[in-house]
Amino acid sequence: MSQDTSSPYHHQHPPQSIDRSRELRRMSPLAERLLWNCLRGRQCSGFKFRRQHPVGPYFADFCCIECALIIEADGDSHEANLERDGVRDRFLAANGFAVLRFPNEAILEETEGVIEAIRAACNYRKQTGTS
Repeated sequence: MSQDTSSPYHHQHPPQSIDRSRELRRMSPLAERLLWNCLRGRQCSGFKFRRQHPVGPYFADFCCIECALIIEADGDSHEANLERDGVRDRFLAANGFAVLRFPNEAILEETEGVIEAIRAACNYRKQTGTS
């Protein structure tokens, strides 16, 4: 089965990126695991998400290529790195991705609301052609 290479986001990832993705998945906090259980297998309105997907020099917690949307689960470390997150978000936006950030606490305590916000963003980006 051949892969579709028509997407501007398709490219081969170096082995070290694949290894790093696997490591990040193994070490993921509870909030990320919970969110993944809600997104995997096209459970979010049929949109396919990838977990710890490399995008340039960064790894997206969750990425939907179809609607060019990245979901970030922000733990305590993101509070101290707002400037770094801003640089990262600008890079991702310049490459056509929208970024939604949710604190881990919101994912754990308001899971349905988080999923609904993700679903709405996916549908909006698909309907408006902003992906």
